Amino acid sequence: MKEHMAACVQIAIEPNNIRSNIEKVCHWLEKAVKEHDAELVVFPESITTGFSPNMPIEDFYEMLQPVPGNHTAPIQKLAKELGVHVVYPIYERGTTKGEILNSSVLIDDQGDILGNYRKTHPFPTERKEGGGWTTPGNGTVVVETKLGKIGMIICYDGDFPELSRVLALKGAEIITRPSALLRSFEIWELTNKARAYDNHVYVLAANAVGADAANNYYFGHSMIVSPIAQTLALGRGGEEIIATKLDPNPIKYVSYGTKSPMIFDHIEDRNVKVYKEILQEGKSSFEPSKRIPYKK
Repeated sequence: MKEHMAACVQIAIEPNNIRSNIEKVCHWLEKAVKEHDAELVVFPESITTGFSPNMPIEDFYEMLQPVPGNHTAPIQKLAKELGVHVVYPIYERGTTKGEILNSSVLIDDQGDILGNYRKTHPFPTERKEGGGWTTPGNGTVVVETKLGKIGMIICYDGDFPELSRVLALKGAEIITRPSALLRSFEIWELTNKARAYDNHVYVLAANAVGADAANNYYFGHSMIVSPIAQTLALGRGGEEIIATKLDPNPIKYVSYGTKSPMIFDHIEDRNVKVYKEILQEGKSSFEPSKRIPYKK
Protein backbone atom coordinates (compact mmCIF):
# COMPACT_ATOMS: atom_id res chain seq x y z
CA MET A 1 0.00 0.00 0.00
CA LYS A 2 1.20 3.52 -0.75
CA GLU A 3 0.67 6.51 1.50
CA HIS A 4 -2.40 8.40 0.35
CA MET A 5 -5.28 10.63 1.44
CA ALA A 6 -8.54 8.78 2.02
CA ALA A 7 -11.89 10.44 2.57
CA CYS A 8 -15.46 9.55 3.50
CA VAL A 9 -18.27 11.82 2.31
CA GLN A 10 -21.60 11.82 4.14
CA ILE A 11 -24.40 13.63 2.36
CA ALA A 12 -28.20 13.60 2.53
CA ILE A 13 -29.99 12.39 -0.58
CA GLU A 14 -33.31 13.36 -2.13
CA PRO A 15 -35.21 10.06 -1.86
CA ASN A 16 -35.35 8.22 -5.19
CA ASN A 17 -34.31 11.27 -7.23
CA ILE A 18 -31.43 9.54 -8.96
CA ARG A 19 -30.46 12.35 -11.33
CA SER A 20 -30.32 14.95 -8.55
CA ASN A 21 -28.37 12.65 -6.25
CA ILE A 22 -25.78 11.84 -8.93
CA GLU A 23 -25.25 15.57 -9.46
CA LYS A 24 -24.77 15.99 -5.71
CA VAL A 25 -22.28 13.13 -5.58
CA CYS A 26 -20.29 14.83 -8.35
CA HIS A 27 -20.26 18.13 -6.45
CA TRP A 28 -19.05 16.53 -3.23
CA LEU A 29 -16.50 14.37 -5.02
CA GLU A 30 -14.96 17.51 -6.48
CA LYS A 31 -15.04 19.09 -3.03
CA ALA A 32 -13.26 16.11 -1.44
CA VAL A 33 -10.47 16.28 -4.00
CA LYS A 34 -10.07 20.06 -4.01
CA GLU A 35 -10.35 20.66 -0.26
CA HIS A 36 -8.71 17.48 1.09
CA ASP A 37 -6.48 16.27 -1.75
CA ALA A 38 -8.35 12.97 -1.52
CA GLU A 39 -7.08 10.09 -3.64
CA LEU A 40 -9.73 7.62 -2.44
CA VAL A 41 -13.30 8.74 -1.68
CA VAL A 42 -16.02 6.56 -0.15
CA PHE A 43 -19.72 7.48 -0.28
CA PRO A 44 -22.54 6.01 1.87
CA GLU A 45 -24.69 3.03 0.94
CA SER A 46 -27.36 3.42 -1.79
CA ILE A 47 -26.28 7.00 -2.46
CA THR A 48 -28.38 7.52 -5.59
CA THR A 49 -31.73 6.61 -4.02
CA GLY A 50 -31.51 6.25 -0.27
CA PHE A 51 -31.62 2.90 1.50
CA SER A 52 -35.34 2.10 1.61
CA PRO A 53 -37.14 2.78 -1.70
CA ASN A 54 -40.63 2.54 -0.12
CA MET A 55 -42.24 1.38 -3.36
CA PRO A 56 -43.12 -1.90 -5.09
CA ILE A 57 -40.10 -3.91 -6.23
CA GLU A 58 -41.33 -3.81 -9.84
CA ASP A 59 -41.38 0.01 -9.87
CA PHE A 60 -38.02 0.29 -8.16
CA TYR A 61 -36.44 -2.18 -10.58
CA GLU A 62 -37.55 -0.06 -13.54
CA MET A 63 -35.81 3.01 -12.04
CA LEU A 64 -32.44 1.28 -11.87
CA GLN A 65 -29.67 0.58 -14.37
CA PRO A 66 -27.12 -2.21 -14.75
CA VAL A 67 -23.45 -1.68 -13.89
CA PRO A 68 -21.80 -0.20 -15.86
CA GLY A 69 -24.56 2.04 -17.13
CA ASN A 70 -26.07 5.50 -17.08
CA HIS A 71 -25.90 5.69 -13.28
CA THR A 72 -22.16 4.99 -13.13
CA ALA A 73 -21.02 6.88 -16.26
CA PRO A 74 -20.99 10.42 -14.75
CA ILE A 75 -18.90 9.27 -11.77
CA GLN A 76 -16.53 7.33 -14.01
CA LYS A 77 -16.03 10.42 -16.17
CA LEU A 78 -15.43 12.71 -13.18
CA ALA A 79 -13.11 10.24 -11.44
CA LYS A 80 -10.90 10.28 -14.53
CA GLU A 81 -10.97 14.08 -14.77
CA LEU A 82 -10.04 14.44 -11.09
CA GLY A 83 -7.63 11.50 -10.98
CA VAL A 84 -9.33 9.94 -7.96
CA HIS A 85 -10.51 6.49 -6.87
CA VAL A 86 -14.16 6.32 -5.81
CA VAL A 87 -16.27 3.81 -3.91
CA TYR A 88 -19.73 4.48 -5.29
CA PRO A 89 -22.56 2.44 -3.69
CA ILE A 90 -25.82 2.13 -5.64
CA TYR A 91 -28.74 -0.18 -6.23
CA GLU A 92 -28.11 -2.16 -9.40
CA ARG A 93 -30.61 -3.68 -11.82
CA GLY A 94 -29.94 -7.42 -12.01
CA THR A 95 -30.07 -9.63 -15.07
CA THR A 96 -33.45 -11.17 -14.24
CA LYS A 97 -36.72 -9.27 -13.88
CA GLY A 98 -37.14 -7.85 -10.37
CA GLU A 99 -33.58 -8.67 -9.28
CA ILE A 100 -32.14 -5.74 -7.33
CA LEU A 101 -28.59 -5.84 -6.01
CA ASN A 102 -27.20 -3.61 -3.29
CA SER A 103 -23.85 -2.86 -4.89
CA SER A 104 -20.62 -1.02 -4.18
CA VAL A 105 -18.69 -0.03 -7.28
CA LEU A 106 -14.96 0.73 -7.17
CA ILE A 107 -13.90 3.20 -9.87
CA ASP A 108 -10.24 4.02 -10.40
CA ASP A 109 -8.50 7.26 -11.40
CA GLN A 110 -8.85 6.37 -15.09
CA GLY A 111 -12.61 6.04 -14.80
CA ASP A 112 -12.52 2.25 -15.05
CA ILE A 113 -14.63 -0.02 -12.86
CA LEU A 114 -12.16 -2.26 -11.04
CA GLY A 115 -14.65 -4.07 -8.81
CA ASN A 116 -18.35 -4.43 -8.11
CA TYR A 117 -19.29 -5.97 -4.77
CA ARG A 118 -22.90 -7.05 -4.18
CA LYS A 119 -23.96 -7.05 -0.51
CA THR A 120 -23.86 -10.62 0.78
CA HIS A 121 -25.69 -9.96 4.07
CA PRO A 122 -28.76 -7.81 3.38
CA PHE A 123 -30.40 -6.47 6.55
CA PRO A 124 -33.48 -8.57 7.53
CA THR A 125 -36.02 -5.97 6.38
CA GLU A 126 -34.04 -5.46 3.16
CA ARG A 127 -34.30 -9.13 2.21
CA LYS A 128 -37.23 -10.18 0.06
CA GLU A 129 -38.24 -12.68 2.75
CA GLY A 130 -38.65 -9.76 5.13
CA GLY A 131 -40.81 -7.78 2.73
CA GLY A 132 -37.80 -6.05 1.20
CA TRP A 133 -36.24 -5.78 -2.25
CA THR A 134 -32.64 -7.00 -2.24
CA THR A 135 -31.20 -10.18 -3.75
CA PRO A 136 -27.97 -11.13 -1.90
CA GLY A 137 -24.65 -11.38 -3.68
CA ASN A 138 -22.52 -14.46 -3.16
CA GLY A 139 -18.93 -13.39 -3.76
CA THR A 140 -16.11 -11.50 -2.04
CA VAL A 141 -14.18 -8.69 -3.69
CA VAL A 142 -10.59 -7.58 -3.09
CA VAL A 143 -9.12 -5.30 -5.76
CA GLU A 144 -5.49 -4.37 -6.28
CA THR A 145 -5.27 -0.64 -7.04
CA LYS A 146 -2.52 1.96 -7.34
CA LEU A 147 -3.26 2.91 -3.74
CA GLY A 148 -3.36 -0.56 -2.20
CA LYS A 149 -5.48 -3.68 -1.96
CA ILE A 150 -9.09 -2.71 -1.26
CA GLY A 151 -11.67 -5.13 0.14
CA MET A 152 -15.35 -4.24 -0.03
CA ILE A 153 -18.29 -4.74 2.32
CA ILE A 154 -21.57 -2.88 2.85
CA CYS A 155 -23.19 -1.88 6.16
CA TYR A 156 -24.67 -5.01 7.86
CA ASP A 157 -21.82 -7.05 6.34
CA GLY A 158 -19.62 -5.42 8.96
CA ASP A 159 -21.38 -7.36 11.73
CA PHE A 160 -19.96 -10.62 10.41
CA PRO A 161 -16.30 -11.14 11.36
CA GLU A 162 -15.90 -14.02 8.91
CA LEU A 163 -16.45 -11.83 5.84
CA SER A 164 -13.82 -9.24 6.72
CA ARG A 165 -11.44 -12.03 7.72
CA VAL A 166 -11.78 -13.59 4.25
CA LEU A 167 -10.94 -10.21 2.70
CA ALA A 168 -7.86 -9.91 4.91
CA LEU A 169 -6.76 -13.42 3.96
CA LYS A 170 -7.11 -12.38 0.32
CA GLY A 171 -4.68 -9.54 0.98
CA ALA A 172 -6.92 -6.55 1.75
CA GLU A 173 -5.13 -3.61 3.36
CA ILE A 174 -8.20 -1.37 3.33
CA ILE A 175 -11.83 -2.38 3.82
CA THR A 176 -14.49 0.06 2.66
CA ARG A 177 -17.85 -0.02 4.44
CA PRO A 178 -20.47 2.28 2.89
CA SER A 179 -23.49 2.20 5.19
CA ALA A 180 -26.98 3.38 6.02
CA LEU A 181 -26.88 2.18 9.61
CA LEU A 182 -30.10 2.13 11.63
CA ARG A 183 -28.68 1.01 14.96
CA SER A 184 -26.74 2.79 17.67
CA PHE A 185 -23.49 4.73 17.39
CA GLU A 186 -21.96 2.28 19.87
CA ILE A 187 -22.61 -0.65 17.51
CA TRP A 188 -21.29 1.39 14.58
CA GLU A 189 -18.07 2.26 16.41
CA LEU A 190 -17.64 -1.22 17.89
CA THR A 191 -17.98 -3.10 14.61
CA ASN A 192 -15.76 -0.70 12.66
CA LYS A 193 -13.01 -0.88 15.25
CA ALA A 194 -13.33 -4.63 15.73
CA ARG A 195 -13.10 -5.39 12.00
CA ALA A 196 -10.07 -3.08 11.70
CA TYR A 197 -8.28 -4.56 14.72
CA ASP A 198 -9.26 -8.19 14.07
CA ASN A 199 -7.66 -8.07 10.66
CA HIS A 200 -5.06 -5.28 10.90
CA VAL A 201 -6.71 -3.32 8.09
CA TYR A 202 -7.90 0.24 7.61
CA VAL A 203 -11.68 0.55 7.71
CA LEU A 204 -13.22 3.42 5.75
CA ALA A 205 -16.80 3.58 6.96
CA ALA A 206 -19.09 6.17 5.33
CA ASN A 207 -22.53 6.40 6.93
CA ALA A 208 -25.63 8.10 5.55
CA VAL A 209 -27.24 11.22 6.98
CA GLY A 210 -30.78 12.55 6.64
CA ALA A 211 -33.90 10.62 5.67
CA ASP A 212 -34.84 8.10 2.99
CA ALA A 213 -38.20 7.46 1.32
CA ALA A 214 -39.43 5.41 4.30
CA ASN A 215 -38.53 8.20 6.76
CA ASN A 216 -35.61 6.30 8.21
CA TYR A 217 -33.18 8.85 9.62
CA TYR A 218 -29.43 8.25 9.57
CA PHE A 219 -26.88 9.66 12.02
CA GLY A 220 -23.70 9.97 9.99
CA HIS A 221 -20.57 9.84 12.15
CA SER A 222 -18.54 8.37 9.32
CA MET A 223 -15.16 7.17 10.54
CA ILE A 224 -11.76 6.05 9.38
CA VAL A 225 -10.16 3.49 11.69
CA SER A 226 -6.56 2.31 11.68
CA PRO A 227 -5.31 -1.30 11.85
CA ILE A 228 -4.63 -0.79 15.58
CA ALA A 229 -8.23 0.43 16.13
CA GLN A 230 -7.45 4.14 16.39
CA THR A 231 -10.14 6.47 15.08
CA LEU A 232 -8.20 8.65 12.64
CA ALA A 233 -11.17 10.73 11.47
CA LEU A 234 -14.74 11.07 12.73
CA GLY A 235 -17.73 12.83 11.23
CA ARG A 236 -20.63 14.50 12.99
CA GLY A 237 -24.34 14.20 12.27
CA GLY A 238 -24.64 16.42 9.19
CA GLU A 239 -23.23 16.72 5.72
CA GLU A 240 -19.45 16.82 5.69
CA ILE A 241 -16.21 15.22 4.58
CA ILE A 242 -13.68 13.48 6.78
CA ALA A 243 -10.19 12.70 5.51
CA THR A 244 -6.85 11.45 6.73
CA LYS A 245 -3.55 10.16 5.40
CA LEU A 246 -3.12 6.38 5.47
CA ASP A 247 0.29 5.15 6.62
CA PRO A 248 1.63 2.13 4.70
CA ASN A 249 3.33 0.81 7.89
CA PRO A 250 0.52 0.96 10.46
CA ILE A 251 1.27 -1.94 12.87
CA LYS A 252 4.85 -1.24 13.89
CA TYR A 253 3.73 -0.02 17.33
CA VAL A 254 1.21 -1.56 19.70
CA SER A 255 -0.70 1.69 20.23
CA TYR A 256 -0.71 5.28 19.04
CA GLY A 257 1.55 7.78 20.78
CA THR A 258 4.02 5.11 21.82
CA LYS A 259 7.14 3.46 20.41
CA SER A 260 6.38 0.15 22.13
CA PRO A 261 6.73 -2.44 19.36
CA MET A 262 3.89 -4.63 18.15
CA ILE A 263 4.99 -8.26 18.20
CA PHE A 264 1.79 -10.01 17.04
CA ASP A 265 -0.21 -10.49 13.86
CA HIS A 266 -3.85 -11.56 14.16
CA ILE A 267 -3.75 -13.18 10.74
CA GLU A 268 -0.57 -15.21 11.17
CA ASP A 269 -1.22 -16.08 14.83
CA ARG A 270 -4.53 -17.87 14.22
CA ASN A 271 -4.76 -21.48 15.41
CA VAL A 272 -6.74 -22.64 12.39
CA LYS A 273 -7.16 -26.19 13.72
CA VAL A 274 -9.79 -24.98 16.20
CA TYR A 275 -11.99 -23.37 13.50
CA LYS A 276 -13.12 -26.53 11.70
CA GLU A 277 -16.69 -26.27 13.04
CA ILE A 278 -17.29 -22.69 11.99
CA LEU A 279 -18.80 -23.43 8.57
CA GLN A 280 -22.17 -24.68 9.74
CA GLU A 281 -25.63 -23.19 10.07
CA GLY A 282 -26.71 -21.98 13.49
CA LYS A 283 -28.67 -19.45 15.49
CA SER A 284 -28.28 -17.53 18.71
CA SER A 285 -29.12 -19.26 21.97
CA PHE A 286 -31.28 -16.20 22.71
CA GLU A 287 -34.46 -15.27 20.85
CA PRO A 288 -34.87 -11.95 19.03
CA SER A 289 -38.31 -10.31 18.99
CA LYS A 290 -38.95 -11.80 15.57
CA ARG A 291 -37.10 -14.12 13.21
CA ILE A 292 -37.42 -13.19 9.55
CA PRO A 293 -37.16 -16.25 7.28
CA TYR A 294 -34.02 -16.44 5.18
CA LYS A 295 -33.82 -18.32 1.91
CA LYS A 296 -30.38 -19.95 1.76
